[in-house]
Amino acid sequence: MPPSTRSDDVDRIVAAWRRERPDLDVAPLAVLSRVSRLARRLEKARGEAFSGQSLDGWEFDVLSALRRAGDPYELSPSQLVAETLVTSGTMTNRVDRLAARGLVERHPSVTDGRGVIVRLTPAGLRTVDAALEALLGHERTLLSELAPAECHDLAALLRRLLRPLERS
Repeated sequence: MPPSTRSDDVDRIVAAWRRERPDLDVAPLAVLSRVSRLARRLEKARGEAFSGQSLDGWEFDVLSALRRAGDPYELSPSQLVAETLVTSGTMTNRVDRLAARGLVERHPSVTDGRGVIVRLTPAGLRTVDAALEALLGHERTLLSELAPAECHDLAALLRRLLRPLERS
């Protein structure tokens, strides 16, 4: 039997609901329960990948936003808020904690006399790069059952599903 047609736990859950509640269309569970289970496994893989750098997921999120900004690897706090989808108060706390670890530093903004810019330190750059390499290794393992074309197709389908949610 090909791997794609073998039953999994979600198939058993969906079958049980169909038996117990034949009056309901439980088809969404076949997709979204798998997405939920994958998300939990991805979070576990992220934790394992980041533990080698002694990072929490939120720390990687902030450091990676700065890294993706390109050299000199800096953003304003409001840009970091937009990139990481947290409140400004939460971001202030996060930047404080990362600065205390020597992974980021604050500099006065050259365009706004009252503003600050958050910049990766060399240690922050090394840390986020190492964490990204570890994360990609874990994610490749999670996707190893799929051919590259299947990964491409899955990404396209998930994009279609996610796009309206991101707009709201």
